Amino acid sequence: MFERLASMENRYDQLSQFLCDPAVVSDPNQLRTYAKEQSDLQETVETYRALKAAQQQLAEAKEMLQEKLDDEMKEFVRAEVEQLQGEIDNLQNKLQILLLPKDPNDDKNVFVEIRAAAGGEEAALFAGTLLRMYTRYAEDQGWKTQVIDAHYTDMGGFREVTLSIQGQGAFSKLKFESGTHRVQRVPVTESGGRIHTSTATVAVLPEVEEVEVEVQEKDIRIDTFCSTGPGGQSVNTTQSAVRITHLPTGIVVSCQDEKSQIKNREKAMKVLRARLFEKYQREQQEEQAASRKNQVGTGDRSERIRTYNFPQSRVTDHRIGMTLHKLEQVLAGDLDEIIHGLVVAERASMLEQAAEA
Repeated sequence: MFERLASMENRYDQLSQFLCDPAVVSDPNQLRTYAKEQSDLQETVETYRALKAAQQQLAEAKEMLQEKLDDEMKEFVRAEVEQLQGEIDNLQNKLQILLLPKDPNDDKNVFVEIRAAAGGEEAALFAGTLLRMYTRYAEDQGWKTQVIDAHYTDMGGFREVTLSIQGQGAFSKLKFESGTHRVQRVPVTESGGRIHTSTATVAVLPEVEEVEVEVQEKDIRIDTFCSTGPGGQSVNTTQSAVRITHLPTGIVVSCQDEKSQIKNREKAMKVLRARLFEKYQREQQEEQAASRKNQVGTGDRSERIRTYNFPQSRVTDHRIGMTLHKLEQVLAGDLDEIIHGLVVAERASMLEQAAEA
C-alpha cells in the first residue's frame, strides 16, 4: 500500500510541475487533463502526507519517553503518543477507503428514467412523486435538472419520464437508486380508504461521450412527431419531437422538451448512448455475476430496493435494512442519510472483498 501511495505522491508533484509549464498552460485540453488528474489524487496525497507527519511525530514522542523525564512530562508525552496513535489509525483507515477502485462513471451527469409499474394510475402518480423527490434532491445539491421526455396520464401522473441531471458527482450519489420502489398508501382513486401497494421502477444511467459508445447512422431510424403534454402553442402543432429507434437492439428513445427538432435529436442521442452503455455494462456484469454477490444491490429494475409507507410515515431501504420515520422529508428531497448509508455499505463490501483477495 505504501509503495502505491509513494508513487501517487510522486505523480502529484510531477503534475504540479506540468501545470506550471507554459507549454501545458497554453494547451487547454492538456491543462484540463492534468488538472483533473491532480484533483483526483489530491485528497489521497494530502492524507498520506498527514499520515507520514503523524508517524514522524509519534516516533519522536516515543524517543522522548526513553529520556529522563519528570512524572508530569512523562504523562504528557504518553497522552500525546496515545492521541497520535489514534490519529494514525484513522488516517490509515481513510487511506484504505481512498485506495478502493473508483467507479469511472462517478463524476458523470445522469439520466434518471422513472416508469410506472404495478398499480395502474396510482403507480403513475407515484412515478410523479419520485420525479419531484429527485428534482428537489438535485436542486439541494446545486445541480441542474431538466425533464427531456414524459408520457403523462389523464390524472397528471407519468407512464414514464426521463430526467436529466447535470452536476459534479451526480452518478456517484444517485447510482444506488436503480431498482423497484414500492409505495403503500391510500390512492386518490380509492373511495373506501383502503391501503394499496404500487410500484415504479427507476434506472439511473451515466451520460456517456460519443467516443465511449459509437452509434452508426445505419443502425438508427429517426421519426418526428408533434409534442404532447403541457406546453405553449408550439406543442401539438410542430413536428419538433424526435423518436430514435436503435435497430440492432430495439431500444427506442424520444425527446420532446425543446421546440427545436435538432436539439431534441441531440438530447435523444445522448439518452440512447446512455441506454446502450448501460445495456453493454449489464451484460458484462451478468457474465461476472459471481463477483457481484456482495455488492449493495444489482441495480436491476426488478429488484425491490425501497418501500415508502404513508400510514406510518416510514421509508425502508431493504438493501441495508435502514428505516427512517420521516417520509415527508425524504419525498421532499432529503436523501442524504439514505445515500450515505448506501455509500458506507458499498465501501464495507469492497473492503471485505479486498481483504479476501
